[in-house]
This record gives sequence, structure tokens and C-alpha cells, in this order.
Amino acid sequence: MALEEDRFCLYAQEIAPLGHTEAGAGHIEILLRLHDEAGRIILPDSFIPAAERYGLMTSLDRWVVENVFKLIARCMLERPGRPMAMCAINLSGITIGDDDFLRFLREKFSAYGIPPGMICFEITETTAVANLTQATRFIAVLKGMGCRFSLDDFGTGLSSFGYLQTL
Repeated sequence: MALEEDRFCLYAQEIAPLGHTEAGAGHIEILLRLHDEAGRIILPDSFIPAAERYGLMTSLDRWVVENVFKLIARCMLERPGRPMAMCAINLSGITIGDDDFLRFLREKFSAYGIPPGMICFEITETTAVANLTQATRFIAVLKGMGCRFSLDDFGTGLSSFGYLQTL
């Protein structure tokens, strides 16, 4: 299995503003990729459906958080006091309903000393609306810690503004 064989890797993609913004450290989105047995890079649309089908998405989300937090902690150690980009991390729909994942996040923020304001969790609009009660609770808990949130694929679903206002 790819998780056990540590064949996943992270990439960062800059999120660039369209207009003028205040100077700052920027914003990046973390992207997950898989290396196949031959070392070729496999894009998420080829492996995420299988991970969803076999109930592995929360494990993948944990892997991403753990490894992103390790990288941030290392950068904070190597470059103390220097500004760092906000990191956007995508989460699956199944993960946002998992109370164990919330505990996991609290532990990781504490263990790695990551300021919650550096992290922006992305969930898809469709997932948020489909799991409105769970998404609202999940967002409230993490926003209370200082994390940020964004809706991914906004406008692709059939959400009403009432649902979006709730989020």
C-alpha cells in the first residue's frame, strides 16, 4: 500500500492575488501526489477515488497534515522570525465528520507549535452542504483555535446562499 510504502509527496502551489494586496508572506495550497512503483507521479484524480472507495481518505488527510506540520516546524526552526506563507490544506468530506480527526489536529498543532492562523483548511462546497451540521461544527471548532477556512470548487454545486451563509 502506498501509505505504508511512503510513496506520497507534497507540492506547494502559490495562490496569487488578482489585484494589489498588502505585503506579506503569501499563500500556498498544498497538493498531494503519489509516486507509482516506477517512480512516475500520479495525480489525485487517479488515486483519490480508490482511497474514497476503500475508506482511506482520513488516513491520507492525517498523512498530509502530519507532513505539512513537520515542514512548517522545520522552516520555523531554520528561519526564526521570518514570515511564512499561509498553507491551504484540502480535507475530504469524511474527515470533517470525524471527531478523532479534530483531536488529532489539536495534538499536532500543540506538538509542532504551529500557529493555527497559518493554516487554511479547504473543503468543497458540495461536501460542506451535504454534511452541513458536521461541517459547521468542524469549522467552528477550528476557527475557535484560529484556523481559517475556504470553500473549494465554489459555484460548482447547487448550494443556496442560505447554506453558504451558515458556513
